[in-house]
Amino acid sequence: MSESGPAAARPRRRQARGEARIAQLLKAASSVFCTSGYTAASTNAIAREAGVSPGTLYQFFPNKEAIAVELGDRLLSRWQETYGAAFLPNHFELPLDRLLDAILDPLIEFNCENPAFTVLMHGSEIPGTITQDHDAIHTAMLTRVETILAGYLPSTPSADLTRVAAMLFALFKAGLDVIMAHEGEERAAYTKELKTALFRYLEPMVC
Repeated sequence: MSESGPAAARPRRRQARGEARIAQLLKAASSVFCTSGYTAASTNAIAREAGVSPGTLYQFFPNKEAIAVELGDRLLSRWQETYGAAFLPNHFELPLDRLLDAILDPLIEFNCENPAFTVLMHGSEIPGTITQDHDAIHTAMLTRVETILAGYLPSTPSADLTRVAAMLFALFKAGLDVIMAHEGEERAAYTKELKTALFRYLEPMVC
């Protein structure tokens, strides 16, 4: 017989509380990693940011490395979802300016809402396979961009498409760094500048 009633509800409530506590700790870790960097961050600082005791933190994570791995895995999963939403097939039927909006807006929004993603994806001291997994996704995105460019530029040699895709990513990354360093109207203005730069780079080739 399956368990039901109050006895069954208690484990579910405990599980929900545990998930809420993990989310609280990961949010705190994200803030500490962004403020102090991964290397200088400590479990005590994360617990303090979360408003809990170090002992409470250790009930869920044995050390800072385990926190980073869990946070990195969750951010990578969300990044993959964002990447999928940005590169929907029907986007490629749009005019160039609207195509850039459809692709760039979700990518920029994700990075601005999750600054810890940049900290965890580009540090040589980050534990686990976070950076390798990120590099694999980055390579897949480059390949996807090359495929899109081939559709717009069917007579262009593949080596040229590879260079254009690499340049687009370099421009995007440089622009993203500036965008994330600002907020509000300035952030919106720099987002517009990035789109203008990419549009002017691509328009002569596409049109």
